[in-house]
Amino acid sequence: MGMVQEFKEFAVKGNVIDLAVGVIIGGAFGKIVDSVVADLIMPVVGLVFGKLDFSNLFVVLGTVPPGVPNTLDALRKAGVPVLAYGNFITIAVNFIILAFIIFMMVKQINRLKRSEPAPAPAAPVTPEDIVLLREIRDSLKK
Repeated sequence: MGMVQEFKEFAVKGNVIDLAVGVIIGGAFGKIVDSVVADLIMPVVGLVFGKLDFSNLFVVLGTVPPGVPNTLDALRKAGVPVLAYGNFITIAVNFIILAFIIFMMVKQINRLKRSEPAPAPAAPVTPEDIVLLREIRDSLKK
């Protein structure tokens, strides 16, 4: 079997296609969560904590050249090493929200699975030799 044929069989297997669909949907879902965090949650958190914007929290690790504004974007463009812990906080909040949403989804799916009545298990098939032995026993009782 040629390498191309093997690759073709691998690429069209259901698991690979399912994984690709999952990655694409996951990427789109990640954008939705980013928007929920950046546009809905962070403004409320900022309001509660006095208009605190996590994305602009940083510590300058190098010397700032004269004339460079003290903003994260300007410092990065100037090549100044910056520890942007606010960005980390934002990503951590995104992760916590995403993990919670996935947890709630899985919990609901599991609850729906449990509420569906399980089909009654089929009676086990009795092996043929046991059936024959029972017939012999029954005929001897007569």
